Amino acid sequence: MKKQTVLITGANKGIGLETARQLATAGYHIYLGARDEERGSKAVAELHAEGLTDVEFIQLEVTSEESAQTAYSELAGRIDHLDVLINNAGIPGSFPQPALNTPDQIFRDVFEVNVIGVARMVRIFVPLMQNAPNPRIVNVTSDLGSLTLHSDPTWRHYEVKTAAYGPSKSALNNYTVALAHELKNKFKVNAVNPGYTKTDFNGNQGYKSVEDGAAPIVKFAMIDKDGPTGGYFSDYGVTPW
Repeated sequence: MKKQTVLITGANKGIGLETARQLATAGYHIYLGARDEERGSKAVAELHAEGLTDVEFIQLEVTSEESAQTAYSELAGRIDHLDVLINNAGIPGSFPQPALNTPDQIFRDVFEVNVIGVARMVRIFVPLMQNAPNPRIVNVTSDLGSLTLHSDPTWRHYEVKTAAYGPSKSALNNYTVALAHELKNKFKVNAVNPGYTKTDFNGNQGYKSVEDGAAPIVKFAMIDKDGPTGGYFSDYGVTPW
């Protein structure tokens, strides 16, 4: 049986790399997207050294239309369809992010990657997914995008308010709902929250391992035709909007 194909953005380290590792271990063929060729190639070599040889590097900068289009052309030249797109690339922006004084440029930078970059990837790569028997899109989000949790004083991260990062993930969640509705006849599209995972993204302060953080992303990348769509999930189930 031909292996299912997965493209993961921002996959040269952290949760993205671990997601690639777990899916490759499960028998998927991975296209590891990264903007830096040296770091991306090093990540692929690391997985190959572990015996996970069904991993290839794709140079990809999600904020660049030209880069995304070039990656699409390259991938379309290798495969007749893509089964799974995992939009993992994201940035936190500089901290702190007070609501009154966060500079305009931080908003622009964060939304360019976390929202517009995802929409760009979807727009460009969905045509390559149309022939997949069970196409899935996973948008990697955060519980900091949950308005319900942010309004709950008992939530463990209640005091963590960010003017740009959290709202970018709220916007990504809303985009996921709209996308799932538009593609509802065939695609499975979900927002998945890995939780506070120990990576460079947060200065390695998270309380979850990358293995645990990647697990829910892998789960929803592997759902079948009866799986959910248009949802907001984590490893503890449904995350409230």
